[in-house]
Amino acid sequence: MQTIEIYSTSRRNALTLTVAGASALIIAFALFLGVKSLFYVALVLFVLGAVALVIGVAKQYEPAVLMALESDGLRYFHRRGSMFIEWRNIQRLDFPRVQRGLDQIELPFIGVKLQAINPILDNISPRLASGLLSEQRSLAMTALANDEDLNALEQYLSAEFKPLVVNGDRYRGLLSMFGRRCLTLDKYLGYHLYFPSEFVENSPQEFLSLLRKVWNERRFVD
Repeated sequence: MQTIEIYSTSRRNALTLTVAGASALIIAFALFLGVKSLFYVALVLFVLGAVALVIGVAKQYEPAVLMALESDGLRYFHRRGSMFIEWRNIQRLDFPRVQRGLDQIELPFIGVKLQAINPILDNISPRLASGLLSEQRSLAMTALANDEDLNALEQYLSAEFKPLVVNGDRYRGLLSMFGRRCLTLDKYLGYHLYFPSEFVENSPQEFLSLLRKVWNERRFVD
């Protein structure tokens, strides 16, 4: 099977924002030093330039490829590293949803339910685990709040730093925290892993359909 690359839109306008931000800062400093009467104009340019520069530089660190669909699994790319998931370890792929009154709200992620989380914990780097823990904290709070059980939230927060035993394997530190997060999200939202669906060139539904197609073709292939 030829590798299929899913390109990310998160780097879009990165260079433009960086150049525009740097230019605005240069003009702002020139006005600060040379034209005292335009102090407030310079201040606005400085603030806008600083924001644009920070966003532009941050965007340039984002990977150009969000995901690669390989013969034996999918590889997810993040600015802090990559994660590999074998097709045969995937149980289900779909959009996670939360209940709000009588309505179900679809979250902007592709949810991946695993057969086992051990292969992920055995191979993910602490740096990537730390990044995902930080980014997905609001997702975990949403999941726990959706259940409307404050005791569940308190139990999760109190157990977050404890060692984790999964299928006889013991994990500590960041791996324990990440594994516990995966299990908690699976319990309340139905999936262990979550990949953003808003940064793909095609629609999220087309992205999900492609993932499912390749998964169904490859999951039983040795």
